Amino acid sequence: MKTLIELYDERPIENVLGTEMFHPEETILICPPEVDADRGLKESLKKYFAYRGCDVKLTFVPASLLDASKVSRTIQKILETHEDCAIDISGGTDAALFAAGAVSGETPVYTYSRKKNAFFDIYNAPFARSLPCTIRLDARSCFLMAGGTLLPGRADNETLKDRLPQIDRLFAVFTEFNRIWNRQISYIQRISSAEPGVLDASGDRTAKADNRYVTADEELFRALEEAELIRNLAIDDKKVSFRFPDETVRFWLRDVGSVLELQVYRACLEAGIFDDVVLSAIVNWNGGNTQRDSVTNEIDVMAVKGVQPLFISCKTCEIKTEALNELAILRDRFGGKGSRAMIVTSVSATKSRSPMRRRAAELGIEVVERNELSLKRLVERVKVASDAMK
Repeated sequence: MKTLIELYDERPIENVLGTEMFHPEETILICPPEVDADRGLKESLKKYFAYRGCDVKLTFVPASLLDASKVSRTIQKILETHEDCAIDISGGTDAALFAAGAVSGETPVYTYSRKKNAFFDIYNAPFARSLPCTIRLDARSCFLMAGGTLLPGRADNETLKDRLPQIDRLFAVFTEFNRIWNRQISYIQRISSAEPGVLDASGDRTAKADNRYVTADEELFRALEEAELIRNLAIDDKKVSFRFPDETVRFWLRDVGSVLELQVYRACLEAGIFDDVVLSAIVNWNGGNTQRDSVTNEIDVMAVKGVQPLFISCKTCEIKTEALNELAILRDRFGGKGSRAMIVTSVSATKSRSPMRRRAAELGIEVVERNELSLKRLVERVKVASDAMK
């Protein structure tokens, strides 16, 4: 085909798969007027195809997808002025689908099945007959197709994979001292600096942290030294001093939530089923390249399998309804139907959390609690989540 006619859909993936699979010279996207007026979204889609290596002319044609007669006239005009067309009816409203069927004539028509992850010949489109979708996305692609931009996060994902043994040792210490972990991290924050290059830390054995006095736990600090996460430890009744091995480990030990996020990231890699795994994925909703003057959110861990993303939020405290709602909004905005969300907490499971679990179930969010934080169990949970995306 030379020309692909797409019916715009709120699910971002429906608007791009056909172009990437069949490589038309031009893709004409019939979309609502408000989408045609959204310059940011249009530019982001163009950036998506450029990033994905699809050399295609992208044309937007405004028409109300709730008005079948308008869509019919729009499609008819395209068919009269373009050669070798095909119509993708994967997306769009019922009215738009009706219109496409009414005017297609001998024009090939095909669709994409999310559940089977394959294309199907609806009429006169043998090129799409039971064709498996072979597209493999990454996190950046998922955001671009929805009008967003992936910004640099708190972690260097390029080098993080080389630190997996460190992550394992860190989580082992956390597991042993999880009951006092948050308070001790607050203490480390108090006696250390976040300034570039400053790796030495020292202070009184008991210091005020988070509006309360915290005493450094010698056993925990000895365990951190044995795990090679701190060096040169000196601790007595009055003073504590040590040195971080580098700024990355310093950040981990100054941030309460890092250990949990790293464990989830580690499990996604260990699962061996994802095409991309990103720790600290920061998205600019408006497609800009900075966090200034725009709506941004951070997704603690994002994993992508094929064309379907898994959004994971990590909490070291009780899970609140606001956190569930925010995660659901992010999933729906940048993943659409078929994507999944998971929230992980290091807090022990209790019966009092039943209302939260019910709300999570209503939103389609899987909940993982402290008794499931071992690497083996987490791997099982993310695999189940990825299977549920089919």
